[in-house]
Amino acid sequence: MIVDSGIILLVEDNPRDEELTLLALESSRIANPVAVARDGVEALDYLFGTGTYRGRDTADLPRLVLLDLKLPRIDGLEVLARLRADARTALLPVVILTSSDEESDLLRSYQLHVNSYIRKPVDFVQFNEVVGQLGLYWLVLNRTPGRR
Repeated sequence: MIVDSGIILLVEDNPRDEELTLLALESSRIANPVAVARDGVEALDYLFGTGTYRGRDTADLPRLVLLDLKLPRIDGLEVLARLRADARTALLPVVILTSSDEESDLLRSYQLHVNSYIRKPVDFVQFNEVVGQLGLYWLVLNRTPGRR
């Protein structure tokens, strides 16, 4: 079982992809709590303690953000830009997990300093494997400032 005390923030507007991601995390034995934001505004509210998350302890940042690109209200690239522009979240590990195969999305994501860009596999077995590898790398192997 992969356990790290940190929360995973899943930013996903598609209920089916949300369910598949949560199932894949569970089947990969990743026991971290998962907070779900269903659009870009909700994700930013969660991370910065605004809106419906006013009063949330913003010092308690997620260990990892899994960010879709095609989101309502504020898209994933804008969410990423705002995270990187703020000193509190500039170093937060962000993995784009998207169905987009657009070269412009890939390029813009890396220009905004995304940590990784992964295209969602269509096949559930492959999707499950990708999410498990993500968990192992980002929650166990990878080291980030301020975490040992």
